[in-house]
Amino acid sequence: MPHRSPKPRGDYPFLDLASYGRWGPGQGHRLLPAQLEQIARTVRRTPEVMVKISGGGQSAKAVAAHFSYLSRQDFEIETDDGDQLKGKQRILALVDDWELDLDAAESRSSYRGVSGRKPAKLVHNIVLSMPAGTSTTGVHEASRAFAREQFALKHRYALVLHTDQPHPHVHLVVKALSEQGKRINIRKENLREWRREFARHLRAQGIAANATTRAVRGAIKSPKSDGIYRAIRAGRSTHLQERAESVARAIRAGNTEVEPGRAGLVSTRREVIRGWLGLSESLRVDGREGLAQEVQQFLKNMTPPRTERESIAQNLVRHTQKHAARDREARTR
Repeated sequence: MPHRSPKPRGDYPFLDLASYGRWGPGQGHRLLPAQLEQIARTVRRTPEVMVKISGGGQSAKAVAAHFSYLSRQDFEIETDDGDQLKGKQRILALVDDWELDLDAAESRSSYRGVSGRKPAKLVHNIVLSMPAGTSTTGVHEASRAFAREQFALKHRYALVLHTDQPHPHVHLVVKALSEQGKRINIRKENLREWRREFARHLRAQGIAANATTRAVRGAIKSPKSDGIYRAIRAGRSTHLQERAESVARAIRAGNTEVEPGRAGLVSTRREVIRGWLGLSESLRVDGREGLAQEVQQFLKNMTPPRTERESIAQNLVRHTQKHAARDREARTR
């Protein structure tokens, strides 16, 4: 099993905008080099990494089926020992080597008699992805380094590079129970840290990559469940269709009622802007006028925060205007 590489010190790849928003004019403090790099990447719209949890398995059979699915089209499974696996028998041997049957038995025992509780996942499927056009080799190498640093000597893992879609991505399957008997509990804080670390490994491969929150980038959207999101991408979302029809009826009726969630979006945006203005002031105090101006331009280009209802309404209006323009053009021919 490969050795875990140490995490570099002195790296601050995040923007604490709230702290900068509290600084008054002329009170900026000196920014660290890594923070300056993060600011530059963000205002220049450097591609953002994606790290998400998608699926897993609560039985050894389910995990084997998951590996079979990931290895479709002859995609190779690469283990933490560096082995390259293909075929059903090799997959079953991997599942057996991870002793998932024992983990499943322990999980069933822990949850027996607890009403409404399901056995814990035996593995977690972590998807590491970058936009279309990113170097596939670079994404693969960065994913290897990320997995080694985060999980080697702790959690067994295997990864599969997928190239059947425009955006290169890696499925990193991690055994939930560590070699020391500790179960991984993935929280939002873990995902934020993993995004930062994956971006760092991509940059080490010469790939421009950034990891900031949507709010910091000014890309505020109302949250949707994964199921709704996948359905929208596939063009079969009844949720979106129902929302669109509801918004259309409201527009026709002249209903301009403000959604409850809008106040929160506006408040978040206000704090984000305060933070960016504080950063801009700190940059000027530090003699970095050029980057300060880039921050100002970045703020000017931020789209207004919109709720899901407002976004649907805007799209409906654009759709209507587009068809009206086509009709006018057809009549003048």
